[in-house]
Amino acid sequence: MTPLLEVTGLDVRYGMVPAVHGLALTLLAGEIVTVIGPNGAGKSTTLNAIMGVLPSRGSIRLAGRELGGLEVEERVALGIGLVSERRELFGPMTVEDNLLLGAFRHHRLGRNDCAAAMDDVFALFPRLLERRRQFANTLSGGERQMLAIGRALMGRPRILLLDEPSLGLAPRIVAEVLATVSSLRERGMSILLVEQNARAALRTADRGYVLEMGRITLAGTSAELAGDDRVARSYLGLGGGRTGSWPVPPAAERGQ
Repeated sequence: MTPLLEVTGLDVRYGMVPAVHGLALTLLAGEIVTVIGPNGAGKSTTLNAIMGVLPSRGSIRLAGRELGGLEVEERVALGIGLVSERRELFGPMTVEDNLLLGAFRHHRLGRNDCAAAMDDVFALFPRLLERRRQFANTLSGGERQMLAIGRALMGRPRILLLDEPSLGLAPRIVAEVLATVSSLRERGMSILLVEQNARAALRTADRGYVLEMGRITLAGTSAELAGDDRVARSYLGLGGGRTGSWPVPPAAERGQ
């Protein structure tokens, strides 16, 4: 099957400092793929390079089209949406206005589907509907994450790049947000998930990559990664393999 997103030989530098070296990954349509690894490994850098926020070398192809040289706005137009770990909401604006900004490009092009897109977001996140007139800077951390994801979805992306969606959230809220991410896959959304919480990430994703010091060191299905001794010791807090209480990820149980 031809990947929807294919990255090969990706190199990213901060000045003279190499951050990502020769990275390769793929994302199929309707699939969640996670990138896990320690802080400073280059996970967020990878997403920002795919989005065009950072300059890079190598090949980034969306549905077979090379994205090299395209600006961020052009990549958004082709169907890529990024939810930054900083969320980057407009605090003095309401929830509804933040969402409308996510659909600004569609509005500028004369498309009239903003209301339908917002209805879809509210169906995914009913709490945002309750707070639609509330200022973004008055929301809880979980609500802000929901709003950041909702705003990206207003642009009707084909691929959603999620950067550390669990950052700073309570475990219960993390589970709620990632359950919604899983529901997006059921709607056909393709998601590249960067996540420090490897346990939550592997429960959510179909496949994954381990990124360490700017290089991919391991790749496989979520079940394969969860069952790897080194992953279990380094990222899951287990003694190795499927010991302890680590469950087989639901995606693996479905044979995906």
